[in-house]
Amino acid sequence: MEPLITVNIIIADRNYRIKIHPDDEAVLRKTVKIINEKIKEYKHAFAGKDMQDYVSMVLLWLATEQTKTPLPMAEEQTILQSLQQLEGMVDGYLHQSQQ
Repeated sequence: MEPLITVNIIIADRNYRIKIHPDDEAVLRKTVKIINEKIKEYKHAFAGKDMQDYVSMVLLWLATEQTKTPLPMAEEQTILQSLQQLEGMVDGYLHQSQQ
């Protein structure tokens, strides 16, 4: 298991020091960049709000984007198979408890 590394990130003009796996650093930095760019976009579009409002708007935007993005077909199949296995286990448990 790889040791965690400490990275410093800035979101909405605030510094955060977090520990992550080295493999996640590129994705984290890309995500931070997207968040900060979106905050700037909202600052320009909705002048006069405070930073809390902008961060909340970005959070809502990110959550909405995650919901809209369809799962890759392979991931969807894996989830379906897992659900079918769970269903079979529950059915087996219920069948045993009825005897």
